Parts: sequence; structure tokens; C-alpha cells
Amino acid sequence: MKRCFGVLGGDLRQAELARLLRDDGQEVHTWGLSREDPGETELTEALSAEMILLPLPLCWDDGVLNCQGRTILTRELFRQMTPSQLVLAGQVKEHERQEAETAGISLLDYFKREELTVANAIPTAEGAIQIAMAELPVTLCGAEVLVLGYGRIGKLLAHRFHELGARVTVAARKWEQRAWAKAFGCDTVGIGELSDNLGRYCLVVNTVPAVLLRKAQLCHLSKDCLYIDVASQPGLDQTAASELGLRTIWARGLPGKCAPVSAAAAIRDTIYHILEERGEHT
Repeated sequence: MKRCFGVLGGDLRQAELARLLRDDGQEVHTWGLSREDPGETELTEALSAEMILLPLPLCWDDGVLNCQGRTILTRELFRQMTPSQLVLAGQVKEHERQEAETAGISLLDYFKREELTVANAIPTAEGAIQIAMAELPVTLCGAEVLVLGYGRIGKLLAHRFHELGARVTVAARKWEQRAWAKAFGCDTVGIGELSDNLGRYCLVVNTVPAVLLRKAQLCHLSKDCLYIDVASQPGLDQTAASELGLRTIWARGLPGKCAPVSAAAAIRDTIYHILEERGEHT
């Protein structure tokens, strides 16, 4: 069944999502993708679609739509929608959901779907490895690597680094996570036990969206250590890291940079799954 989608804002993932939907025979109107989609429409036309697809994440800055070259507050955007429309976005914060509700809009978070979060973890892990290989002066084979966190992304990172021959240590809070990491050939350490061993690592990759490393821990890192953060919020004290002269890269949004077609296909499939579960077949 042909449907009309409005694809607004985002990065290359959204541009590829629009292309994939068109390839499926869907009617698609875009806005806020001027760099990637020269055929984009006016905002009012994009907002007239029966389904509105907003980016992942919905906002980078507080209350401002994640959008290239355009600035619009999400609360203003919601006021231009109608309650009859199906509106979907990724990584929606609670206050953003409340903004939509105040405007009478039911906003669904497609990034809460497990099939998408798992699929999204793959290009994130591969992108982090790509950065590490480009920035490190040594091979990953034989390198001492610390992975902070053992969620979906942490698991993939640890396993892939291990397969490349790195000596991988996983820092995790939960005993069961550490048990699984050991089962896959990694060393493990508790989050609160990091200070004593940090100097041995040439690469630290954080996947936890919370500050784990403060100055007391960061001062133990080697000056040659590369710190890559793939979490939505930094996992270290950025001021302290700068004062200590540490090499840090906040690599957020990697799927849209490293594998936008694969990332977009995962979003499209998830949207189709949502519609199918609602009894609205595509």
C-alpha cells in the first residue's frame, strides 16, 4: 500500500531513508536535507504527509531539531502537525515527548525498538574501529584496549577488537556482563577499579552516556593514549582531559557518517515493523 511520508531533518541517514522509501514506491516529501536532497519541498508540504519521520536523535541541542542548515524548535514543529498524523523520531527525551503531547501529537520513539538499536550498534562499532585504525600509530593486533560498558555497542566493540588481535579489557558494573565478556576471551574490571590500570592502555573506547573518568582517573592515562567516545553524552571530564593534553574524539552519530545506507535501511525496516504491528501494511 502506497503511503505518504514526510522526512524532516537529520543527517545522511534521513536522506538515504527518503531514497529507500521512494525506491519502495512510497510518496516522500523532505525538508531540512538540502545538502543531500536537492528536491526537498517546503516545510508545509512535508508536514502535510500522513506520516512524519523525524531524525535520530530528535535533537542534538536542547529543544532544537537535529537538522542541517536549518534551525527550528521542536515545539514549534509539533504545533504545525495534526493529531491524526503518525509521528516517529529516535532517541526522544521525556521533555520532548511532553512537548509533543502538549501540542496534541502522539510521538513514537523508533529507537526504543530492539531490532533497530542492535542494527545501529553495528556501524557504531565499525566506525569506532575505523577511527582507531586511522589515528593510532600501532596496529590493533597486540594493542591494549579498554572498552567502557558492555551494552549492545560495547559487546560488538569488544568482540571485534578481540578478533583483530587486541588485548581487550571490558569495564562493566554488572557481574553478569563481566562474565559474558570473559566467556568471549576478554579481561574484565569493575568501573570503580579503573585508576590502577589505566596507564597500560593505548586506546580507550567509551560507550556509556555518563561521566566515568574524572581527573583522578584521567591523570593515570598515558599521554599517547587515544580516547574515543561513542556515547550520546561524554564519558569523561572534558575540561580535565584538555588540561592533561589527552587525545579525545567524541564520535557521536557514527552510523550516519560511516554507513548511512545500512543505518537508513534499519530505520526503514523498523518503521515498516511498527506499521505492520498497527495493522497498517505497506
